Amino acid sequence: MTLDEPAAGRLNIQYAPTETSVLAENPPRFTWLPVIEDEARYMLRLSADPAFPDADTTVITDLPLNFHTPDTALAPGSYHWSYAVWDPAGGARASDWSSTRSFTVADGLPETPLPGRAARYAKAGKAHPRLWLDAKALKSFSAAVAADADHCNWQTFFDKSVQPWMDREIMEEPAGYPGHKRTADVWRATYIACQELIYAIRHLAIAGKVTGDAALTARAKDWLLAVAEWDPAGTTSRGYTDEWAFRVNVALAWGYDWLHDDLSDDERDRVRDALLARTRETADHVIRHATIHVFPYDSHAVRAVSAVLVPASIALLHDAEEARDWLDYSIEFLSTVYSPWGDSDGGWAEGPHYWMTGMAYLTEAANLLRAYVGIDLYKRPFFQKTGDFPLYTKAPDTRRATFGDDSTMGDLPCLKIGYLLRQFAGVTGNRAYQWYFEEICRNDPGTEGAFYNYGWWDLNFDDLVYRHDFPEVDAAAPPAEEALRWFRGIGWVAIQERMDDPDGHIQFVMKASPYGSISHSHGDQGAFCLAAFGEDLAIQSGHYVAFNSTMHQGWRRQTRSKNMLLIDGQGQYADKDKARALRATGRILEATEHPDHVCIRADATAAYAEVDPDITRVERDVYFVNKSYFVIVDRVDAERPVTLDFLLHANGPMQLGETTFRYTGERAGFYGKLLWSEAGAATLTQETGFPGVDPAEYEGLPVSTCLKAQFPKARHHRIATLLVPYPLAAPRRVFSFLDDQGYDCDLYFTDAEERSFKVVVPKTFDIGRRLEAGDPSNSKGTKS
Repeated sequence: MTLDEPAAGRLNIQYAPTETSVLAENPPRFTWLPVIEDEARYMLRLSADPAFPDADTTVITDLPLNFHTPDTALAPGSYHWSYAVWDPAGGARASDWSSTRSFTVADGLPETPLPGRAARYAKAGKAHPRLWLDAKALKSFSAAVAADADHCNWQTFFDKSVQPWMDREIMEEPAGYPGHKRTADVWRATYIACQELIYAIRHLAIAGKVTGDAALTARAKDWLLAVAEWDPAGTTSRGYTDEWAFRVNVALAWGYDWLHDDLSDDERDRVRDALLARTRETADHVIRHATIHVFPYDSHAVRAVSAVLVPASIALLHDAEEARDWLDYSIEFLSTVYSPWGDSDGGWAEGPHYWMTGMAYLTEAANLLRAYVGIDLYKRPFFQKTGDFPLYTKAPDTRRATFGDDSTMGDLPCLKIGYLLRQFAGVTGNRAYQWYFEEICRNDPGTEGAFYNYGWWDLNFDDLVYRHDFPEVDAAAPPAEEALRWFRGIGWVAIQERMDDPDGHIQFVMKASPYGSISHSHGDQGAFCLAAFGEDLAIQSGHYVAFNSTMHQGWRRQTRSKNMLLIDGQGQYADKDKARALRATGRILEATEHPDHVCIRADATAAYAEVDPDITRVERDVYFVNKSYFVIVDRVDAERPVTLDFLLHANGPMQLGETTFRYTGERAGFYGKLLWSEAGAATLTQETGFPGVDPAEYEGLPVSTCLKAQFPKARHHRIATLLVPYPLAAPRRVFSFLDDQGYDCDLYFTDAEERSFKVVVPKTFDIGRRLEAGDPSNSKGTKS
C-alpha cells in the first residue's frame, strides 16, 4: 500500500519529473500535490535502483513544501523517486511512500542546483542597505559618482527621478473607490500614485546615501514615515486592491532598508510594523489562500512573489522571524515551480505584454537575490531563452499583431519590453536582444510618461541599475536564417521575415495553446495575426481598456475578435470558469521550413468542443509561400450541418468582391481571395465597430473592421484562402515558383493604384493534397 496521493487536475501543480519528462536542467525539479494535513512536511527519496536499497538511495528529510530543488547536480542516467509525509519521530514507513516515478538525466544539461536552507544565507550580511547595493558597493558607487556625475547615467537619474520629489507634496492615503465600487479610472489613477511612492522614497533615499546629502535623506524619511501611518487594513490593503497594496509594500521595503540607520528606534519600529503587516497579508494570500504551489495559474499572486515577497523579505531578514520563511518560499518557488506560464523554450502563455509585467518583477527579484544572497536564477534555461519570446512575437514596429491582454492600446511595444531585452542581453550576451532594445528606444522616444511605462516602472532607475550591474552588449539584428520560431510549451509559432528592415518586414504569429483561454489568454486557438511593411494588417481587434470590462469580456477575450472561425455563430470557450478555460485548448501539430514555404498546422478542436460537443474537428494549416504570401486551409467537421464564418480583422474597412477582399492602410495593405470551398460559395460582409460593447469604454479610440465570409451549412467544411500583404509604394511584382511535383505556380499582383491581382495555383499544389489526404468526405474538385 502506498501513500494516498491526490489526483492532479489541469489547474494543479503536476507530479514531476516522470517517465515522459524531457529535463532541461540538472538537477530536476521535484513537484507533487500536498497531502490534506495542514503544515505537513515531507521526505523525498532518490535512487538509480527502483527497489531503493539503503546503500544506493539518497533521502532528503524535513521538506516544508511540496516542491524541491536539490543542492547538487546528478550524474547522467536513469533515476527513480517517491515522497512521503515526514514524521520527525520515525521518518516514514515503507508503506507510507508514494508511488514510484522515474526520469532520465541526459548528459550536458545546464547545472542549476539550489543551496539548501541551512547554507543559503551564509553570505547575507545583517547590515543595511541590502536591496541592490550593500555597504561596500555603496561606498564604491558613491566614489565613482563623485568623480563623474555621468557615471551609470547618474545625472539623468538624479535630475529626472530624484529632484522632482524634493518639492512634491507628500501623497495622502487614498480615499478608495466611490462607494467602494471599483472603477477603472480610479483604479488606474491610484495605482500610478502608489507607484510614485516607490519613486519618491526609493530614489530620494538612494540619492541621499550616494551623495551624502542630508536634505535628500530627510525628505525620504518624511515620505516614508507618512506612508507608514497608512492603515494596513484600509484602502491600500491587498484585500482592497492588490496592485495598490503591492506598490505601498515595496515603497516601505526600500525605505526601511535604505533609511534603516537614519531612523530612530521608534521610527524604525513604526516602519517595520507597517512593512510586516502588509507583507504578512500578501504572503498569507499567496501561500495559504491562492496557494500557488498547488494552483500556480494565478497571475497576480505569482507576480507578488517577485514584486513583493523578495524585496520585503530581504529588507526584513534578521529583523523578523517570518521573513526568512517568506524568503525561502520565494527562492524555492522561483527556482522550482517558476514559470507556470512556460517552459525551457522561454515562451509565456499569457502573451508578450504579460511576459513584460512578469519579467519586470522577476528580473528585479533576480537581481536582488544575485546581489544579496548569491543565487543566480538567470542560469536556469527558461531565463536563458525567454528573451526570444517578445523578440519573435512582438517585433519593434508592430502594434496589434499578437495575442493576449495588452495595455498599450495599439501603441508600439512598451519601452519596458526593450529594457528587459537589454537585461537578458547582459545576462546571456545575446546581441539580438540588445538590437531589440535599441530599436524600441529609437521607435518610442517620449513615451516614458505613458501610463503603461511610468505607472509601472521608472526607466531612469532601471538604466542606472543595469549599467552598474551588467555589461554593455553590442547589438546585432536577429539572424535571417532563424525567421521561424516555435514555442512548443505554450503552442505559439512566429515568423519574422526581415525583422531588421521595416520596409520589407513581415511578422506572422499563430497560436494553438495547451493553456487554453485561462488568465490573460483568449479564445484564439488556431488564430493568427499579420503585420507587414511597417503596418499591422490582420489584427487582434479591440482595446484592453480594463480587466472584466464589457470590451474585455465580451469582445477581446472572445473568438469573434480574432482572425479565426465561428461555427454556427459560436467561438471557443473564453469565459470565467477556469477549469473550462484550461480545457479549451489547441495544439500546434507542425511548424516546418521548406525551400519554398513554411508550413504551420494547428488543431483547435478542443476549444470549440468545449462550447459545442458536436464539433469533432477544427484544423487550420497555413503556408507562407516564397516569403511573400499566405495560403490558409481550414477543415471543420461536425455531427450536424453547421455554418462556418471565416473572420478577418483590419484597422479599417475593406473593399469586397464576390470572392475577394482588399484592405488599404497607410503604408501597406493586403489582398485576399477565397480560393475554394467544399460546402459552396460564401457571402462576404463587413462590420465596423464592437457589437455589444459599451461605447463609453472605447470613446476616442480607433475602431476596427471585421470581414465575415459565411459559408452555408454542411457537416464537413474545407476552405482555402489566399492572403497577400503588399507595400503601398511597391511596383508591380511577380512571384513564380515550382511546387514539389514540378508544376509552375504563378502569383501576379500590381500596386494599390492598379487594384488588380491575378492568382494561378495548379490543382496539384500541396493545398489540395492536404485537403484530400485521409479524408473520404472531400470532393475531388479543381483547386484554383
